[in-house]
Amino acid sequence: MTTGFSRSRGGGAHAHFEDVEARMLASMAAQVVELLRDGAASPAVRGDDADPLASVVGLGADAPLPRPDDPVLARLLPDAYRDDEAEASDFRRYTEPGLRDQKAANAQALIASLTEGGAGEDAGSLVAAVGDMEGGAGGTSGVDVELDAAGVDVWLRCLTDVRLALGTRLGVAEDDENRWEQLSDEDPAKAMHDVYDWLGFVQETLLRALG
Repeated sequence: MTTGFSRSRGGGAHAHFEDVEARMLASMAAQVVELLRDGAASPAVRGDDADPLASVVGLGADAPLPRPDDPVLARLLPDAYRDDEAEASDFRRYTEPGLRDQKAANAQALIASLTEGGAGEDAGSLVAAVGDMEGGAGGTSGVDVELDAAGVDVWLRCLTDVRLALGTRLGVAEDDENRWEQLSDEDPAKAMHDVYDWLGFVQETLLRALG
């Protein structure tokens, strides 16, 4: 299993991942990209109410974007105004498309750095990757990731998104470790929570490498 990131010269960081760890990371990042792309919403603009300039840039003149129904997307794309739904929806139409694109680009950059380090281009099934990691199937060569300062920032942002998405799907709450410890080792939810903890470990080592 990886020991996480270490500091490199020039403000960068490097890490070695087992093949299965790299596959798992790539698969989770790819799922975030898919969620952001497939779940993209656009304001409804009809007839004479349409603003030609707004149409060009993908915005509706008088059509705020509602909060996403998917709880993961709602966490990845939080309201700017928690106490004012109308203001939050109006703000979304200007900011959400760009935020979706940036988060997707971060995830794609993470996948690219894994591929450059020797990971296969096909991320494969997350379930299979988690099963392999739980079973100790590490692979033969592993994947070496070398990040410059900009890459470190991208990885930190993407790891935050991936971990947030997984934690939301699992229903992770603050101070609920006992709940997960009591689950059977055969429970798939426990295996995924182990992945959630592992992501936190990788993220922590990257933060330490910055120091």
